[in-house]
Amino acid sequence: MSGLGVLVVGQSPRPEVAALVADLAGPGVELDLRGALDGFSRAELETMQPECDAEALFTRLPDGSGVTLGKRHVIAHGTRQLDALTRAGHQVVMVMCTGAFPDWMARYRAVFPSRTLEASVAACQPTGRLGVLVPIAEQCAGAHERWGGRGYDVSAAALSPNAGPAEIRSVASHLGKTGIDLLVLDCISYTRETKRLAREVAGVPAILAVSSAVRMALELID
Repeated sequence: MSGLGVLVVGQSPRPEVAALVADLAGPGVELDLRGALDGFSRAELETMQPECDAEALFTRLPDGSGVTLGKRHVIAHGTRQLDALTRAGHQVVMVMCTGAFPDWMARYRAVFPSRTLEASVAACQPTGRLGVLVPIAEQCAGAHERWGGRGYDVSAAALSPNAGPAEIRSVASHLGKTGIDLLVLDCISYTRETKRLAREVAGVPAILAVSSAVRMALELID
């Protein structure tokens, strides 16, 4: 058996993440998934608010609901879990969030979806206009800064990962009308079904952060 250690920024279990890994990897990969904030109550999570828009992170909880967290809380409590995962001897460790974690990136040899997503986008769309979906409105400015800084024209829109088909279609239609060349689903909590619907409506290719990151991790295992 091969080991993939995964840290989510919220709590475990994450059935939809485990199902995606199993679907892409098959039965030969053992998944060890832990949450940065495992052990905290929902009431305690509600106190872990971001101090500013730049540190706001969205995550889906084990019951399927969503919550917005401050990055500093994720880092403060998640470092212990990440240490444990790296000591566990897994072939690959992954931090399941498209946000940037400079301290962790410098310290740990792990797969970070922010890196794999940026590389995937650059590989298939080196220039042009991106339609970027983020889970909360507070992240739209950061999406413009992040992707604009890489040389792209950017149309960003907020779409909750828990949105229904009608809302997905509405937001994707809006982005499609801005003349985008590629749709980027810039959050680990977006699903392949969200991607399918958004791509269909926007009428352009799409890259899903979670599946692109998992495929990269599996490349290091296979």
